[in-house]
Amino acid sequence: MSRYWSAIVGQLTPYVPGEQPKLDNLVKLNTNENPYPPSPAVLEAIRTELGDNLRRYPDPNADHLKQTIAEYHRLSPRHIFVGNGSDEILAHTFRALLKHDQPILFPDISYSFYPVYCGLYEVAYRTVPLDGTFSIRLEDYTQANGGIIFPNPNAPTGRLLPLEDIATLLEKNTQSVVVVDEAYVDFGGESAIGLIERYPNLLVVQTLSKSRSLAGLRVGFAAGHPDLIEALERVKNSFNSYPLDRLALAGAVAAFGDQAYFEQTCRQVIDSRERMTEALTARGFEVLPSAANFVFTRHPDHEGASLAAALRAHSVVVRHFQLPRIDQFLRITVGTDDECTALISALDAILETAS
Repeated sequence: MSRYWSAIVGQLTPYVPGEQPKLDNLVKLNTNENPYPPSPAVLEAIRTELGDNLRRYPDPNADHLKQTIAEYHRLSPRHIFVGNGSDEILAHTFRALLKHDQPILFPDISYSFYPVYCGLYEVAYRTVPLDGTFSIRLEDYTQANGGIIFPNPNAPTGRLLPLEDIATLLEKNTQSVVVVDEAYVDFGGESAIGLIERYPNLLVVQTLSKSRSLAGLRVGFAAGHPDLIEALERVKNSFNSYPLDRLALAGAVAAFGDQAYFEQTCRQVIDSRERMTEALTARGFEVLPSAANFVFTRHPDHEGASLAAALRAHSVVVRHFQLPRIDQFLRITVGTDDECTALISALDAILETAS
């Protein structure tokens, strides 16, 4: 440890993102990127924005984007916060809304950035075990807490908590913030944004990285009661007044303007996910029900890490987590139909060799 570090740095366990391989000709199914390009309207908006204006700062309040998102979800701009991807928004959320005397609660199998933020901001937390089917049990969250956060659909399991269950949780948990992290909701869930005006302690976080194919632009947003949004704005403006550049702002606005393209690509991913699930199941895999753009699967006769390594040898990259309870599972992103076919063909070769 460097003698120049602040004391907390040596105590941090940083988040490890999914690998971005530098090799060519890989079938990349490990980071849940959308297999389809952004809307042509997004690319045109970015091209239009290129020019002399890049020497000037972007709008620090991102008013046009906030207005666009608010209108899309039938809210006012006072209900919307935007940031540099949903990860930045989640970081601000931990700092602004989840640091209290009581520990916060989140599932034991969940987005692995949550404990990282807790370490960075010194937020006490308690993990709540998912049940035997890897589902959230609402009754487990009816305990004293400084806040509740969970992905819906969950990551990495893909399982969805129904909207009525979220409403039930909000009815019972009124003394702290409930954060619903909806990175994957457009692939099979119903957003909790519609509950915001009924529950002032609900914050919903979404990203444009997945369903709108903008992982490279880094745009996310939160929707919630204006009091929650003000807390996020205060933290953001104490950290970075300009988190979104001009190209990201223009592209994000255009993405919300092309609803037909958004619905079409989401439908394609959902259809491919169902075909992939059927193909995996036919080959003896257990596949958890998924409402995301990935599946979480294991084979009863083949160890997870070995399968991941064997797939890589066939130029197919998937995600394997060396974590308790899920170390036999693979998380496989839904790719194009050709990529899904390459995955299944590689698995056929691996299973045949092992038989």
